[in-house]
Amino acid sequence: MSKTIPQPDEVSKPFWDAVDQKKLTLQYCSACDRLQYPVRPTCYDCGKSDTLTWREVAGKGHVLETMVVHDTRVVRRKVDVPFNVALISLDEAPYINFLSNLPGTPAHQGPQGAAVELFFEELEGSGGRFIHEWRVVGQ
Repeated sequence: MSKTIPQPDEVSKPFWDAVDQKKLTLQYCSACDRLQYPVRPTCYDCGKSDTLTWREVAGKGHVLETMVVHDTRVVRRKVDVPFNVALISLDEAPYINFLSNLPGTPAHQGPQGAAVELFFEELEGSGGRFIHEWRVVGQ
């Protein structure tokens, strides 16, 4: 499946730099003792920016929900339909969710409740850039 090469801004650059090193790091607010994703300039809860740092997470989770895309307006994805879209809950912080197409899992076979783990996929034509993805590892 063809994927977009990320174009980081000042706030998201540390996240994407870690992904390129095959690590998943999330923002952490020391005032709230809470991880957050997606990245943003301030804490979701307290609104502070000076308390945000980065923490590496293990990258284990579970599939909350799945759906199958049969039609898309994204031209380069049209050849991939049908494909899964899954909502992944991070085990270390269940309030944090990711979206994934569950590479390696056929459409219509996205197992709700299944355990997933993070892996890193090199993007074609990116000069060594990576993207984080999730794969099913158990039911």
